[in-house]
Amino acid sequence: MRRPTPVPDPLLDTAARQEGLLSTAQCERAGLTRDRRAALGRAGELVPVVRGVHDAAPAVVRRHGPHVFAAPAPGGRPGADRGGAPTAPRDLDHLRRRAAWTALLALGPSRAVAVGCCALALHGVQGLPATIRPEAALPSADGRRPRGGGPVTGSVTRCFGTGDVVVVGGARAVVPELALAQAVCELGRDHAVAVLDSALQRGLVLAGDLGGVRARARGRRGAARLAEWWHLVDGRAQSPLETWARLQCVDAGIPPHDVQVPVRDRAGRVVARGDLGWIQRDGRLLVAEVDGAGPHSTPAALYEDRRRQNAIAAADAVLVRFTAEDIRARHVVPSTIRRHLR
Repeated sequence: MRRPTPVPDPLLDTAARQEGLLSTAQCERAGLTRDRRAALGRAGELVPVVRGVHDAAPAVVRRHGPHVFAAPAPGGRPGADRGGAPTAPRDLDHLRRRAAWTALLALGPSRAVAVGCCALALHGVQGLPATIRPEAALPSADGRRPRGGGPVTGSVTRCFGTGDVVVVGGARAVVPELALAQAVCELGRDHAVAVLDSALQRGLVLAGDLGGVRARARGRRGAARLAEWWHLVDGRAQSPLETWARLQCVDAGIPPHDVQVPVRDRAGRVVARGDLGWIQRDGRLLVAEVDGAGPHSTPAALYEDRRRQNAIAAADAVLVRFTAEDIRARHVVPSTIRRHLR
């Protein structure tokens, strides 16, 4: 069977900006008829995702390279993660942004607005669940779904208000403050606190804006349980792993005395900062470092980690280190910290 004519390069450039996805309307404007789309689908070049949305990611990767979907830190600033090599968490970021684009393309990217977790994914907020459902809203006076049907199969049309809309990476999304209010009501505590920490740490909202997020969340389904979580939010956390390690210790009754704790030498100079810190009974500082797999695996990051570790040891502080696997196990961090505090 003759191989179909490949997807045109300009269309692949569009797909690269949309996490590998294209809408039927975009394909038709580029001259890809239904028959040609079907032929490309059989060849694995343009695979249907949901009604009206097609996946061209394999062809995009061949054209642009394997790192085409690795998004930079918001605003072009260095990210919170130490290092900068593409890692598995970045792949999850791609999949979350892809969920947002699925909903937007299914409803029409010129009208639809990403909301909730999808909007947070586009804004670069960390701490979301590994997978999120595609969801978007259509601006309207009453928030009702558009005439002619409900949600597209595989995506969700939300009856959320959209308020102010911003463009992030070519996608329309609600502002971070509103996206947080929509999302945290539907997340479990650990993810809710992590996304709030991340939004603060990345400067998407300010500490003074949390009151506004709380006010916007009030009255939504699931908002009542948030009352016990707000005091746990701390924008100094450098990653969701740090947030989750801290929450595990809070649950175990041994909350850290400080986060991003300064480690001082005998002259009182700050020689390093630890992710979490406790004062032991003998007055020595116990420092916990949480290492993500990717950020700490580059040569520069390993050199910096070694320098910091030596500085902490020279300051007569006790250092313990944890990995992502330790955090996922849930009991490792608090049991280790408790042992040292005793």
